[in-house]
Amino acid sequence: MIVLKSEREIAGMKKAGEILAACHKELAKLVKPGVTTWELNEFVEKFLKERGATPEQKGYRGYEYATCASINDEICHGFPRKQPLKDGDIVTIDMVVNYNGPLADSAWSYGVGKLSEKNKKLLLVTKEALYKGIEQAQPGNRIGDIGHAIQVYAEGEGFSVVRNFIGHGIGAVIHEKPDVPHFGLPGKGARIKEGMVFTIEPMINVGSYESKMDNNGWTARTIDGKNSAQYEHTIAITKDGPVILTEQ
Repeated sequence: MIVLKSEREIAGMKKAGEILAACHKELAKLVKPGVTTWELNEFVEKFLKERGATPEQKGYRGYEYATCASINDEICHGFPRKQPLKDGDIVTIDMVVNYNGPLADSAWSYGVGKLSEKNKKLLLVTKEALYKGIEQAQPGNRIGDIGHAIQVYAEGEGFSVVRNFIGHGIGAVIHEKPDVPHFGLPGKGARIKEGMVFTIEPMINVGSYESKMDNNGWTARTIDGKNSAQYEHTIAITKDGPVILTEQ
């Protein structure tokens, strides 16, 4: 069942989203060669605590960290670690912020130092794919319109779209309906309605879209060892169209 949110509930999620967006802006200043994702994770914990917010995914299904920190061929759910980032790496930091109950979810990929031209293009295409998906999140459209727009654009640029991990509804809990694939056919799926709140979070790969799981049971990585990137926003559907909750 898809739970439609009231204006009050959306306003609460917007406050959580503003804290999350501010945290990502600070992370962008910190990401550089020699920094560890463990240090970035500790920064996020401190940043949220100082603002009266908490990292919702810490403890979720036994997950131990405030962030997911995925490097290079890791698609999502990478563990923070004490291994220094290297020049040319891509790192994706994904977090869910709880501010007095309402949640917001956003992931951003960061380039570390000097990137190859391929990695630069990967980041640009992945971010643009997110916004092309958001453009389709209009009342009366279908969920499939979002994924179709993302897939057509990303594949047209020579990349692939991850199938095994998708966007989702969000509210008082991290995962709600609807499911939001980043691929598929237009005109298919649930009708988009005012009051829906969900994430769009395309994961785009340089090589194959297929993934494999690490032994830790959480981290997914590309099957061919090629790089992956992700950008994610939480959006609310209003009568006038989508509103991004995870930006300032």
